[in-house]
Amino acid sequence: MRESIGDTRVPTVVAFSNDDSLAILIPAMVKRECVQRLRQRGKTGTVLYMQLFAVSLYLLLKEHARDFSQVTIDIEYPGHYAEIKLYLLNMLWRAGIDVEAERFQFQRIGKKSPAHEKAWKVFTGAAKPDRIIDFEEILAEF
Repeated sequence: MRESIGDTRVPTVVAFSNDDSLAILIPAMVKRECVQRLRQRGKTGTVLYMQLFAVSLYLLLKEHARDFSQVTIDIEYPGHYAEIKLYLLNMLWRAGIDVEAERFQFQRIGKKSPAHEKAWKVFTGAAKPDRIIDFEEILAEF
């Protein structure tokens, strides 16, 4: 992941890379709109941003989750792994995607990771995202 989901001044890029790779872009304007609307719904603080992070992971992985034996998620909210994983799993299960909780782990990815490199290229404009996410798509998961 490139740039925190909570920093609404800049876009966020979420990517994976193994045999295949995919990067989604969430524009800063989309994040601001989501935060504003979620606050109107009573969501606040760290929970709001953890859920946005989980939704971004879901939107990245939903088409490919069954293909992975292991998914390593970069540390974005230390100490909140269980909540993020639970929220992500609930979205996957609700969509009929049967995956085991053990498939997902959290650890620092590092800048040499192919996923980090893909996200960085999209973030800097050196590559195009595979998808650009809009606020309706994000809010539909809340």
